[in-house]
Amino acid sequence: MGAKTALLAYADRDVASVLKAAGEPTAEDTAVLIARVFPGCRAEPTEGEVLGEATYPPDGLTYAASFTGVDMVCDRRLMFDRPSELPAHLLEAAAGRRVILHAMHSVSDWLAFAVWEDGRLVRSLSLSPDGGIVENIGDPFAFETPYWAGDRPVEFNPNWDEEPYALPFHPLDLGNEALRAFFGFLLEGRPAPDDVDPDVVPLLGFRLFADSNEPSS
Repeated sequence: MGAKTALLAYADRDVASVLKAAGEPTAEDTAVLIARVFPGCRAEPTEGEVLGEATYPPDGLTYAASFTGVDMVCDRRLMFDRPSELPAHLLEAAAGRRVILHAMHSVSDWLAFAVWEDGRLVRSLSLSPDGGIVENIGDPFAFETPYWAGDRPVEFNPNWDEEPYALPFHPLDLGNEALRAFFGFLLEGRPAPDDVDPDVVPLLGFRLFADSNEPSS
């Protein structure tokens, strides 16, 4: 598994439906979005990328798109061990819309996601085999049920594994299902016929600079 994400979205419509119909994002609206998410930074446009390749940008790059009904930003600075501690200005930027945060990293098998409705946190989860369950707030979503019920265990192979996997499921498996549930697409696995194709959804690229004119980190 090599899937990685650092994705924040604001939505007042079904995200999958918007992404299926998405054309080129609006440059002016996307620039406004970047200013709200990264206040105090100057954004310099650079080459964009498709969503399937943009969910975990290289250091120094930000990918974003403002579509009618959905705003999306991909940036490594949007990865939080405790999603419930999302900075206040990021919630304020939602202006009453649904907020979805999704972050995962294949090297550490770490997953974190959270959802806010009308500014209220309804679900936050963060876990990895080494760190355990760091945060587990709110009722699990329906797509989580088989994982917590033990129906998606990591198979123990004594030829490769010293001991059984530390969690009842693989975080990246759940993370992939979360992507489908929240955004309508997968990064790994076989897509369903009605899934979004992330390789045809365009995002704009930016380099951000602080007041010192150095790239913002």
